[in-house]
Amino acid sequence: MIVRISGEDQYELPDEDVSRLNELENEVVAIVDSGRDGDFAEAYRVLLEYVRANGRVVGDDELASSDLILPPADLTFAEAGTEFTGEGLIPD
Repeated sequence: MIVRISGEDQYELPDEDVSRLNELENEVVAIVDSGRDGDFAEAYRVLLEYVRANGRVVGDDELASSDLILPPADLTFAEAGTEFTGEGLIPD
């Protein structure tokens, strides 16, 4: 799976990491859906760090379309309300 973090890089994640990525994203969705503003920044940071730590940066000279585009790291809780709702960015 190719994941782009807006304003950063694209990362190629192994197939076996997709379920964990989905779990982390579902946690962010649950936080947004329940209005827990204070928990959002940390949960979103963990999601992004998972992608960065487990993904291989796709080089600028490689052509690869993104399977998933995550909002930038400075996403606010208010902005997240339009991105992380319902099924979130990764439908189950």
